[in-house]
Amino acid sequence: MDSNKAHVSEAPWKQYSVLVVDDEPGMVSFLQRALSQRCEVVDTAGSIEQAAPLLQRRLYDLIVLDIALPGRTGVDWLHELRDEGYAGDVVLMTAYADLDTAIDALRAGAADFLLKPFSLAQMLNAIQRCFERSRLIRENFVLRREVSARVADVEGVIGQSEAMISVCERLKRIAPTPATVLLTGESGTGKEVAARALHRMSNRSNASFVPVNCAAISAELIESELFGHVKGAFTGAQQSREGLFYYARGGTIFLDEIAEMPPPAQAKLLRVLEERRIRPVGSEQEIPVDVRVIAATNRDLKAEVSAHRFRQDLYYRLQVVEVTLPPLRERPEDLPLLVEHFIGQLAPYLGVPRLELDARTLARMTAYDWSGNVRELRNFVERSLILGWFDLGPEPKTSALPLGGTEESLEAVEKRHILAVLAACYGNKSEAGRRLGVSRKTLDRKCQAWGV
Repeated sequence: MDSNKAHVSEAPWKQYSVLVVDDEPGMVSFLQRALSQRCEVVDTAGSIEQAAPLLQRRLYDLIVLDIALPGRTGVDWLHELRDEGYAGDVVLMTAYADLDTAIDALRAGAADFLLKPFSLAQMLNAIQRCFERSRLIRENFVLRREVSARVADVEGVIGQSEAMISVCERLKRIAPTPATVLLTGESGTGKEVAARALHRMSNRSNASFVPVNCAAISAELIESELFGHVKGAFTGAQQSREGLFYYARGGTIFLDEIAEMPPPAQAKLLRVLEERRIRPVGSEQEIPVDVRVIAATNRDLKAEVSAHRFRQDLYYRLQVVEVTLPPLRERPEDLPLLVEHFIGQLAPYLGVPRLELDARTLARMTAYDWSGNVRELRNFVERSLILGWFDLGPEPKTSALPLGGTEESLEAVEKRHILAVLAACYGNKSEAGRRLGVSRKTLDRKCQAWGV
């Protein structure tokens, strides 16, 4: 392949920022003209002293850095940058190089090394490789974050009821548009599943889907988690860090339990929705982001607005399109499909035989309220597979599900199970919530209702 031929004419670089550091004005002007046509931001500096303040104000995706600079070398500065936590790519360039210099540059953490004079195509190809690697790193970060947050996931919206058919039709109509979406419904109705379906059916499906549980992030850290921060922005900020909105660029960010977001973060989110720019904590500069926002809540946001716990202007910004997920008790005809889906999903994972759903068990399940909705049903199927029968009582009496009468109710079994997990965690509700697959707030509400 001809190394002088560029393959980047259609590269999606609009979201990227570059810092060029070189003491040759001609080289700086050449690179600035070439890269400004392709990248969102191209800043330049003639020395390390000029470049350092720029890095304090912006998280650059890439630094194009000359080795021979006044005062100290680019390699020395690159060592310092890596020690300070800069994780972006660096392309080093020099007119005077030998094998030892190249090895030292790569050991310092350079992503590529170009010998002057180089062609524009060579530089663009080097940058293309860096941006592609950056994209893969972001996708890997999101994947690791998702894997650590769950054992198994429900893929696709499942149901044959009129209610779910209506939801699916609405999702299909919304998905191709860039509109912000608000998903509402009781806890456990499948709002994240719907959000993932929207992402998969959109023109952003090749980019990242970044789920965020707003209730699981402390009020002190949520702005940093969402929008990033620069080094020294607050106590403990040892290095600059990119936020989840940055990782979601070109894709979708899913803000679950949005009603739990503290007011200061609500104000920042409103500005992001209006201007499509984020400002990392402690930074003076804004970063453009092309991100679709999907929010979800199990609360009545109108009531939250009336109680002055949620911003009215943010509510209207989020409610461009609203989709309500129906509770499981209102679509009992979906029970057989859901149970079959969970059995097929969980039995191989648990390494246990499948269970067959009989008519009597289905009738009892249909009569049950399922206050925890699909999530509660999934947990019930998992426990049933482990036990080997559809029975949550202390001993197997029949193949039927004891949901009422003189037999132990599912609510009573749930209480006993939760308290047992809490005891095993020595009362640590965060750890117990993680093991149970529910949020800390949900666990607090249940314990409060039980007087625990």
